[in-house]
Amino acid sequence: MRSLSVACVLVFLSFSLNNQDYQCAIIHWFSCIGLEPDPDTGMWVVEPEFDADENPHLAIVHIDSIYRAAHLIPVYRTSQYLLRSLTMHQTLDIFKEFYVNKFVDHHAFEIAF
Repeated sequence: MRSLSVACVLVFLSFSLNNQDYQCAIIHWFSCIGLEPDPDTGMWVVEPEFDADENPHLAIVHIDSIYRAAHLIPVYRTSQYLLRSLTMHQTLDIFKEFYVNKFVDHHAFEIAF
């Protein structure tokens, strides 16, 4: 994906150090599955990163290092049933893999693919 990475912003924060303000975000990193996009969709597939103890791989990054929002589409499995009560706010917790939607707009298509 042209050296870009996908992460989920959990919270934005700021702090001051030596009279300098820093605006940051705590993020949960995602990693690509495979070395190339999915052959059927042409989209990259990503999954949340966890360490050996199943703790999320988190980081604090300066907001200037965030390039743009990514549109993630859950990877649906044929044997997976979804509850009618499922909301969009729960999808990052329910699904394990996501397509990075390069078709969401012109800029996403041109920048990342």
